This record gives sequence, structure tokens and C-alpha cells, in this order.
Amino acid sequence: MDAALFLADLERKPARLAGLAAALRAGDPWGVSEPDAARSWVFVGMGASAYAAQVAAARLRSHGVRAVAELASTHLLPQVDAGTTVVAITASGGSSETLDACRRIRARDVGARFVALTEVSDSPVAGLCDDVVPLWAGPEAGGVACRTFQHTLALLLALEARLLGAGRDAEKVPELLDRSAEASAHLLATRDTWLADLSELLLGSQGTHVVAPAHRLSSAWQSALMLREGPRLPAYACETGDWSHVDVYLTRTTDYRMLLLPGSRWESELLRWVRERGSTLVAAGDDVRGAAYTLRYPHDDHDDVRLLTETLVAELLAAHAWMLNGAI
Repeated sequence: MDAALFLADLERKPARLAGLAAALRAGDPWGVSEPDAARSWVFVGMGASAYAAQVAAARLRSHGVRAVAELASTHLLPQVDAGTTVVAITASGGSSETLDACRRIRARDVGARFVALTEVSDSPVAGLCDDVVPLWAGPEAGGVACRTFQHTLALLLALEARLLGAGRDAEKVPELLDRSAEASAHLLATRDTWLADLSELLLGSQGTHVVAPAHRLSSAWQSALMLREGPRLPAYACETGDWSHVDVYLTRTTDYRMLLLPGSRWESELLRWVRERGSTLVAAGDDVRGAAYTLRYPHDDHDDVRLLTETLVAELLAAHAWMLNGAI
């Protein structure tokens, strides 16, 4: 793992997203996996792959599609049948837990179809699956899954568009990726105007808390992971509505510093407690009353642009701290 190379990986995000948009315009990568024939979907993965899968499965369920996401390490894998497509998500193609989950499900011999969502087309997971959908994220020389997380979400959005049909035109996904590339490029180009301020506000000795709405909870999980994985800083994720039930208690006794990713209907209760307790709040993606700093970027009024873009804020915070202080 290398801080400078991690930053370089982040700087390639806009170009790689634009490349993925072009690839999706050229053809549907999910077409080879016969998605229209599947009655149910099971996503398995670990870490960032699991974060993306949880949100993707919830989105599909909200539209009536039978879909679940599980940590590949669980011994409580769901039952599948011949109408199930299992999507094994691993950027490297070699996650031992994900490989094991594929083998355990295959051992039931129920005729489920397996698709590998991976960056490495000739990896072990590809050998266990019937089809491969490439991530098109490119090598991550820094050793941290940043672009692959973003591309996993993008390709799962493309799958959603395919499954939901005319009401969710798949041609809209490349347009979404173009907008997200513009938003990412803006955050990268302007980081000298906001990164030092956000670092001072958010990177306290007692850690950083990232809060996001349930439908974008992957952003909070991934953002916290980036601060832990690179610079080895304490960081925690929470869902906006649940915050008032589980994290509010820390605001009285700790130096509580929050990066809020707006968009939840439950923000008002959170903001009341933050104001009363004098906690530090930074908002990224919308104007929030009482925030010590608000960071905006192009197209942040589009919820799916936020989903694909907002983790770059914490990623750049992580790269900045990592390069200044090194990993602990």
C-alpha cells in the first residue's frame, strides 16, 4: 500500500468513469448472464464489495425484485434454486471468503447461475462462475479498493436498469456516469480550496464519524473504511435515522466530528442534537443549517450522482492524512 499511488488512483477516477460510460454505451455487460430469466438474485462479497451489494439489493427489493446481499463469510447463506443468479463480487477475483461462498452454494447442485463481477477476468472467481462482468476500473496501484468500489456500484446500477426495463432506461446509466465523472473531476480540481479545512474539522484524535441515509449507506461504510485502511485513523459509519438511536450518546462525552452525507428525511432530529451538543458537523452534497463547512459539487442534486461521487471526499481526506503522517 502506498499513499502517493493511492492519490494517483483517485485522480484517475473521472477518466475511468468516462471509460466505463463508453463501454456501457457500446454494449450491455449483463446480457451474457441472461438476467431476464432469473427469478431471484444473491450478491456475495466482502468489504467494499459487500457495501455496494447491500445498497444494490435493497434498491432491487424496493422495485419488487427478489434480491439479497450477504457477507460471503457467513454460514447462513440463503437457499437458491435454478431460478437464482449468484453474483460473486471481488475486485481482485481472489477473495478467499467469496470463493468459499461460491463453492458452498455450488455444492448444493441446484442449478443456480453464477456471475463474477471482477476486475480480473482470468481470476479464481471467474473459474468458479458461468459468466464474468468486468469492472473496467483498471489496476489500483495504491493497494486500496477505491475505483473498483465506485465501478461495482455503477455496474450494479446498470444491472438494476436492465432488470427494471423500460421504466429505468439503461441508456441513462452512462449519462449518470458522465455526470459523476464531472463531479469527481470538480472535487479533485478544487481540493486545494477545501481539503485542509475539512481535515482540520474532521480528523480529530477521537475519530471521524460518517453518516449517510440508508439508501446510500454504502457511502458511509466506504468513507470510514478509507480513513481506517490508508492512514489508519479511527473512523465509524452510521445511518442517519439510526444515528439518534445509537451514536447520539457519543456527542456528550467525546470530541464528536461528523461528515454528513445529506439526503435523509430523518436529518432534523440529528441536527437538533448536534446543535445542542456543539458537535462538529461538515456537510458534503447539500446545504445544511449549522454546518461548520459545506462542500458542494456539480450535479449533487442528483441522488445517484451522490452515491457514485461522495466517497471521494473521505478518500481525499485519507490520502491527505496518509501522505502527511504516514500509516500508523
